Amino acid sequence: MTPQRPLNFGVFLTPFHPVGQSPTVALEYDLDRTVALDRLGFDEVWFGEHHSGGYELIACPELFIATAAERTKHIRLGTGVVSLPYHHPLMLADRWVLLDHLTRGRVMFGTGPGALPSDAYMMGIDPVEQRQMMHESLEAILALFRAGPDERIDRHTHWFTLRDAALHLRPYTWPYPEISTAAMVSPSGPRLAGTLGTSLLSLSMSVPGGYAAVETAWQIVTEQAARAGRPEPDRANWRVLGIMHLADTRDQAIDDCTYGLQDFADYFGAAGFVPLSNSVDEAARSPRQFVADYAAQGGCCIGTPDDAIAYITDLLDRSGGFGTFLMLGHDWADPQATYHSYELFARKVMPHFKGQLRAAEASHEWAKNLRGDLLGRAGEAVMKAIGEHAAEQS
Repeated sequence: MTPQRPLNFGVFLTPFHPVGQSPTVALEYDLDRTVALDRLGFDEVWFGEHHSGGYELIACPELFIATAAERTKHIRLGTGVVSLPYHHPLMLADRWVLLDHLTRGRVMFGTGPGALPSDAYMMGIDPVEQRQMMHESLEAILALFRAGPDERIDRHTHWFTLRDAALHLRPYTWPYPEISTAAMVSPSGPRLAGTLGTSLLSLSMSVPGGYAAVETAWQIVTEQAARAGRPEPDRANWRVLGIMHLADTRDQAIDDCTYGLQDFADYFGAAGFVPLSNSVDEAARSPRQFVADYAAQGGCCIGTPDDAIAYITDLLDRSGGFGTFLMLGHDWADPQATYHSYELFARKVMPHFKGQLRAAEASHEWAKNLRGDLLGRAGEAVMKAIGEHAAEQS
């Protein structure tokens, strides 16, 4: 029997923190979470870029990664995501090369058009133009990374120019760090990933239907890759986001989430920026009933490790398979319960999908089945040793 390829696991920390608390403390909490995820054996963690709304606090994921890299040992660190229309592509590529060297190749670069319309508004960017701007920028960045030592890149758009441009340092990672394209609801992300040959970062899998839904996204990637004359993409390069909180019992998980889930839902209900939240009528509901109703709508997992295994298995079945499952980082529960959720996931869920349990279980069963025969022989050996000793003493 051929063993299945193990899943990788990570956390996607935009991060989400309710207003009304110290941003210094909240950011330190995110760094502490990253250290804990590294210790627990998570494969990767991603950090977002946002500039308005007061909820998602990291404005520069590269700076945050540089800080987190000094505190961690093994975990890979990604930009989740850099909003390409906000930056000149040469400056981004140069920063990424520097960060690749500083982290000794532990970085990944997620890219997107920008999730918050209020960010684009403050910079005078028309949201209608953002996806085209992202395409132009990502194509230019990949051209810089893929260029030969003596090759120069020229690009002229309405918002940036590259003139005889080249990277004056090559990346630490050969041939260059992983670059991923974010997908939310529209087909733009999967189309770009297939056309330009990047990995795919699916961030709204809880949303039914749509071109970026789990059932259809990879088909778009493969179709666009074929049209561009690229090799068939590998599903191992597809990351899928899910939303969950785990506890020892379902009741405890629901109680935990009375801490902050309603505030999370209120943020998305008021801002309406990205589809990561269910909609629940709050009228005449207790906080606990609100959480229970929210969980009952599906699209998230508030429960036990067994519930998480079923949730991920369903995503794998509906998608046809992917390489990495990402948990959304949130403040649904207080820090102590959140850390416990991560630990339960690492102890009970990750080994199930990494193929780390069967060998120990098989060895245990084998030893148990041989116990009678082996104990009998071991008893004979003990009695023989006692007899030999007694004979010597007589």
